Amino acid sequence: MKPEYIVYVLTFLSAVVVVLTRVRLSQARAAGQHQVGMGTVNMHSGFGVVGLVLWVIFLVTGHGMSLVGVVALFFYWLTALTGLMILLRWLPSRGRHASDSTDDSWSEGPGLSILAHVGMLVGVVVFTWFYATQI
Repeated sequence: MKPEYIVYVLTFLSAVVVVLTRVRLSQARAAGQHQVGMGTVNMHSGFGVVGLVLWVIFLVTGHGMSLVGVVALFFYWLTALTGLMILLRWLPSRGRHASDSTDDSWSEGPGLSILAHVGMLVGVVVFTWFYATQI
């Protein structure tokens, strides 16, 4: 399989991660041990959309716009790091006033979030490798 096909699939999956994170965490009571503020969700969505749009422009132009690719990768890295920060909501609470974890209709536990955000990190590593070997 050509590396371009893998990059195209991962690009699509990164869009799914950004959108589903936004949808899942914009609910009044999202799953996890802790609530994630809308500022963090907005940051994740904003970085993800900018990274995705610039990355698609980079791919469509035939990899000729190397500055666009670098900026896209910068925003993708910010998205991945913000997503990993969002995973911190699953860390257990300790203490007398700690609350129980909350589940939602999407899943029980952090499995879906871990899959999405660790997958995003792996995707960004692949994008960086692809960029470095194509330019």
